[in-house]
Amino acid sequence: MELGQIISFLTVSAVFIAVPGPNVLVIVSTTIVSGKLRGLQTVAGTSLAMIVQLTIAALGTSLLLSTLSQGLIWLKWCGVVYLLFLGINSLYAFFTHKKSKHPSAADSMQRGFWVSLTNPKTIIFFSAFLPQFANADSAYLPQIAILSGSFLLLAVTIDCTYAISSTKLKWFLASKDIDRVSNGVSGAFFIGAGGLLANTNRV
Repeated sequence: MELGQIISFLTVSAVFIAVPGPNVLVIVSTTIVSGKLRGLQTVAGTSLAMIVQLTIAALGTSLLLSTLSQGLIWLKWCGVVYLLFLGINSLYAFFTHKKSKHPSAADSMQRGFWVSLTNPKTIIFFSAFLPQFANADSAYLPQIAILSGSFLLLAVTIDCTYAISSTKLKWFLASKDIDRVSNGVSGAFFIGAGGLLANTNRV
């Protein structure tokens, strides 16, 4: 791969990762409610899911997608239901003034993992995008491994930036009823993430 190809790949990847979607919204909402550590643990969960998705993408492209097309539809709607469930729970706590139960480290990782894994847009993006930057004259899998590793490193960096930056919003809300307000904000974020996932038109 040439340097220009790598720069182009990283640029497009950065834009794809940085644009807020379900992953970003679940990271931000978890950080607002439970703090930076839980937000970073959510990033660990989304990153593990991306490893699974990158592996799936490396195993096949168009053939894999046609084989799993129906499965991806079900996967998407499972993700939508899960996000709406999280959102409704948070909004219920907001309207009833109920104290929210902060997730454990394992809960945060699982939440990030399932939200990321059930987003079929990511698998489709990887499957269509990664092969475009592989040189036909060189071994395919080593190139895909390098591209996948670069994408994952970039994703972890950007997602961690979102988690750390979100702590400032938590501090801003600290002068108010932090538990109630954060429930309202996170509930809106979760439902918004579910809406984004539901409007993924490719599957």
